[in-house]
Amino acid sequence: MRPRHGPADLAGGGIRRQLPTSPWLFAAPGLLIVGAFSLYPFLSTLINSFTDRRTLVAGEFVGLANFAELLDDEMFWIGLRNSTLYVVGVVPALVLLPLLLALLVQRQIPGITFFRSAFYTPVVASIVVVGLIWVWMLDDRGLVNSLLEMVGVGKIGFLSDQWLLLMSAMAVTVWKGLGYYMIIYLAALANVPRELHEAAAVDGAGAVRRFVTVTMPAVRSTMVLVGALSSVAAFKVFSEVYLMAGPTGGPAGEDTTLVMLVQRVGTGLSGRVGYASAISVVVFVVTVALMLLVLRADRKEDA
Repeated sequence: MRPRHGPADLAGGGIRRQLPTSPWLFAAPGLLIVGAFSLYPFLSTLINSFTDRRTLVAGEFVGLANFAELLDDEMFWIGLRNSTLYVVGVVPALVLLPLLLALLVQRQIPGITFFRSAFYTPVVASIVVVGLIWVWMLDDRGLVNSLLEMVGVGKIGFLSDQWLLLMSAMAVTVWKGLGYYMIIYLAALANVPRELHEAAAVDGAGAVRRFVTVTMPAVRSTMVLVGALSSVAAFKVFSEVYLMAGPTGGPAGEDTTLVMLVQRVGTGLSGRVGYASAISVVVFVVTVALMLLVLRADRKEDA
């Protein structure tokens, strides 16, 4: 009677048993990286939010004192306002505009590869380089204001006015993210049956009606994904506003975002690490809430 080896591999005529720990050995490098750079920082931040820790001082447990202080901190409310406005201003544009752009570059015409690459170039460009280029363009003596003066409009304080500065940073975020989300939409559009568009065209539907009744329903799940990703990224915005507004957060700090406030409060030799951690926890809770709201809205539409 021949022996049963079970889940064994034949290699070179011999029998090689698979150890129970083999899968964990393969997963260990990834788990170590996640634990060291994601799980540990998260738990450390959560613990520090309940202490008065500073950069060079371990600190003591203070309970909810840091969160109570947030309620009376004017800069916290300014940061929360700006981060929320950023989501409201950026997310709708990043959900709709990349879809329209994907529809344009989806066509198989000569030279379309060049345009796809051109639209994707801002994605791979460094945010620091992109931010500095836009600062040079929107400065009082920059390219845009020079052109406006030439046509008699006069200078516009893109980087000196509180609201114009915030909208300029939003424009940079949208411009840089168009190509990234365009690629996601291109993958989704490739799975939309052409027969649906042909049937709608036979029924007399124009381009706009086909877009609303065929294209959008077919890629709705992708739109939800883009909405969730862009919401989280917009609420955690830092680089664009920091580069255009400076470390002070614009005029009187009125353009400060929550992540900028974390950086300002928690760094330096006298940085309030505990208080900055409390702000970080609030950012985490809000971003999770944004994702849950988007997913819940998607489920309601499915129902």
